[in-house]
Amino acid sequence: FWWSGMKRDVATFVARCLICQQVKIEHQRASGLLQQLDIPIWKWDEISMDFVTGLPQTQRRHDAIWIVVDRLTKSAHFLPIRKDYSVSRLTEIFQQEIVRLHGTPSAIVSDRDPHFASRFWK
Repeated sequence: FWWSGMKRDVATFVARCLICQQVKIEHQRASGLLQQLDIPIWKWDEISMDFVTGLPQTQRRHDAIWIVVDRLTKSAHFLPIRKDYSVSRLTEIFQQEIVRLHGTPSAIVSDRDPHFASRFWK
């Protein structure tokens, strides 16, 4: 869409919008420099994990994928889950699908999803 004076109208709207002002870059804390991760020495010693959500439900009612990647070899497990699984259920899956095959990792990299921020992973 476009209309005559659109740029002025958008600037006026943004200037008056409280939420727009709160999320401006000047009002956010600096994130700091990215820190490069060391290369792992042994396979499956250090892993990264993330969720892909918002997927259509399967016949088994799975609606998300839990991705667990070995940081050294980049080999991965794609685990079908439901986004409403509890931390204890995810723990069971982790034990069955990752620890059973590869042992307990010494380090886990994640995006601080609430599932990963629980006391279990610490």
